[in-house]
Amino acid sequence: MTTRDKIHSEHVAVQQNTDDERKPLGALLVESGAITSEQLTEGLEAQQERGHGSLLGEVLVELGFASDQVIMQHLARAYGVPYARITPRLADPRIGDILPRDFVEAHCVLPLFKVNNFLTIAVSEPANLFLLEEIERITGLKVQIVASTSADIRATIQAYLPSANVFVIDDIYDDVDIQEFRSSDKNALDLGAIEQMSGQSPVIKLVNYLLYQAITDRASDIHIEAHDHECRVRFRVDGRLISKLMPPYQMHPAVVSRIKIMAGMDIAERRIPQDGDLHVAVDGRPIDLRISTMPAKFGEKVVIRIIDNRNTIISVEKLGMRPELTVQWRELINEPNGMVLVTGPTGSGKSTTLYSAIVEIATEEINVSTVENPVEAQLPGINQFQVNEKAGFTFPIALRSLLRQDPDVLMVGEIRDLDTATIATQAALTGHLVLSTLHTNDAVSAVTRIVNMGIEPYLVAAMLRGVLAQRLVRKICPHCKAESEPNESVKTMVDKELSTPTTFFEGTGCARCHGSGYAGRLGIHELFVPSEVMVDCIARGATLQELRDSAQEHGHQPLCHDGFYKAAAGLTSIDEVLRVSAL
Repeated sequence: MTTRDKIHSEHVAVQQNTDDERKPLGALLVESGAITSEQLTEGLEAQQERGHGSLLGEVLVELGFASDQVIMQHLARAYGVPYARITPRLADPRIGDILPRDFVEAHCVLPLFKVNNFLTIAVSEPANLFLLEEIERITGLKVQIVASTSADIRATIQAYLPSANVFVIDDIYDDVDIQEFRSSDKNALDLGAIEQMSGQSPVIKLVNYLLYQAITDRASDIHIEAHDHECRVRFRVDGRLISKLMPPYQMHPAVVSRIKIMAGMDIAERRIPQDGDLHVAVDGRPIDLRISTMPAKFGEKVVIRIIDNRNTIISVEKLGMRPELTVQWRELINEPNGMVLVTGPTGSGKSTTLYSAIVEIATEEINVSTVENPVEAQLPGINQFQVNEKAGFTFPIALRSLLRQDPDVLMVGEIRDLDTATIATQAALTGHLVLSTLHTNDAVSAVTRIVNMGIEPYLVAAMLRGVLAQRLVRKICPHCKAESEPNESVKTMVDKELSTPTTFFEGTGCARCHGSGYAGRLGIHELFVPSEVMVDCIARGATLQELRDSAQEHGHQPLCHDGFYKAAAGLTSIDEVLRVSAL
């Protein structure tokens, strides 16, 4: 008889028990010989001293009279439910998303399997009837419970991932010999057949699994962190970090060494930061990984940036701009000369926007070249150059050399210093179209940022064609989308921007979005194209506030306007717009 069959048969037997057959927990423990009557008396006295809310089972465990497993076995017997030691192998992966991950972790419960209309679930509090009613309400199923210790349930939850895949952490507890990783993999790794790798080392299996799962989950970064006797793996999905796995702490050094070897880094050097690259193939498509390590108190932290060309190279139409902004943007990137900037914080999609612009304008008749650090995606037909600070191949040196290569369009990864800004300005003023990025809070601030770098205001006025500021907001999950009502102050702000009554939505959280209410991201944009009046303001060195006031007088719409527009269209929530636009 399998474990599941045994649990199911015990349910049938439990239903035949009567209430008068049940005995108090203490009596059952003494009767079975788990504790003595003297220990029970001492436990009851300690429980009484601790007052209301103290549980006899917890007191007996603290006093060392019984273990968690023994207490839970007898507690299950007291309430007439079966007891089981829960492991990942017992849970059915097909029902992993039947309850939101946040709910499962908050209430220490775990769905095990479903038979017909009955859901069997492991709980650490078999007497909590309100919890069972809530589970029945969420799932729409009748619930049967299995008692298990909170430690067993939480350990299984760590391995029971919300993607409905069960990663059996017990399988990688074997001793790890780092010597077996001395040979480096030069070719791209095919991570598609994870099951076929089961015969390999546990650490190799774990690293391959993390890479494959992160790419499958559309993660942009993997964080591998060591803490005091704890190793944690988190994925950044839709801009937010999500705890994904808690491997054994002892595996952390071997995991870091494996990643270093794959990226061609020095595994013997753990005192200074290192950077490396890794190329993998998933489902036949290439994925670029940027590896960064940093020494920390309890071991090196590793961050892996995932660059998927499928998500990086997109058309202008798919950037998510409103139609009128798309027309203006196309006019800017087709200018014969001058500078066009994209601004926003790290991770706001600036490189994706510039790549889409280059793909749009590149033809056989023009020479399009880029200077990047690093090259994030390979563009067919484009000359791409990667700076190398250690070798002395910096942005200014690369740009000076590139200007002798007869370019028509230049893309500079980022303008971060006066030398780069000076050369880029000279190129923009001498017949080249320069595309680049800056880190500013809004579009108008790009003007003062370049001036503050040391470029004369009249030169900025002469060469600047336009600035696009952007942010990424999370899209509302279509499966739990519901109407929402913003507060009065937010309503006033929205009405001022849109001037029309609108209905707004939010995600309530469901199993498909893991309780977050969001799935995927889209851009919100602010496009600043200087008018003749604005050009004069820039040339005379106007302050940032004067520039903002003048832009508003000439119809410039701030970043939040596009955000409110997309929230009114039901694409995102007001909370997301307010979060990224910092109003």
